Amino acid sequence: MSDRIVIIPTYNEIENIEAMVHRVMGLEPTFHLLVVDDNSPDGTSDQVETLQTEYSDRLHLLKRKGKAGLGTAYIAGFKWCLEKDYQYICEMDCDFSHNPDDLNRLVTACAEGADMAVGSRYAGGVVNVVNWPMGRVLMSYYASKYVRIVTGLRVADSTAGFVCYSRKVLEQIGLDRIKFKGYAFQIEMKFRTWKKGFNIQEVPIIFTDRTLGVSKMSTKIFREALFGVMELRLKSLFGRL
Repeated sequence: MSDRIVIIPTYNEIENIEAMVHRVMGLEPTFHLLVVDDNSPDGTSDQVETLQTEYSDRLHLLKRKGKAGLGTAYIAGFKWCLEKDYQYICEMDCDFSHNPDDLNRLVTACAEGADMAVGSRYAGGVVNVVNWPMGRVLMSYYASKYVRIVTGLRVADSTAGFVCYSRKVLEQIGLDRIKFKGYAFQIEMKFRTWKKGFNIQEVPIIFTDRTLGVSKMSTKIFREALFGVMELRLKSLFGRL
């Protein structure tokens, strides 16, 4: 059995899921893959079940009853993985904005001493983003600056969704206390990891905007992140994190 797994949450990703599964299954060293699907009406989970006949021992599917948010999908996935013997648990998007070939770089960073490895678009001050409108690039870049100013978190890409966790982080971080479901979930996970004293390392990646399917970003998700950062800081100050 492999000691590494990647979790991919899905909702209406029928255009991408088959190609993504084949890419992850083709990696060396071997990865396992857990798809957490929120009852996609487009048949995403049906496609995964078909692919399980080809990758029965490495491709796993967790079907949820409805769309309940990115954060809760990952929490469900993390708990599933912790019940198994995986040592390195990764998260990534299904739309190929994250290159599956970079997964091994994140795991290597953790194997060599990091507790959390972040696939970073902004490590070293360089913006490695392809096909995003400039307005969205600037919003994302300065959102991470805002997080750093408010919380003190020393991560250049605090909103990144391409991450590898060593098992002990997820065991000790308090998954049942994670509050946020959308964009702020990624920030909260890094903030709690940092406050626990774990070592966070950023690994530079090139982020490419999706070419198939529809983005799940919304004003509600962005608003949660904006005010959630202040809430995290206040809870930290008063010892309530």
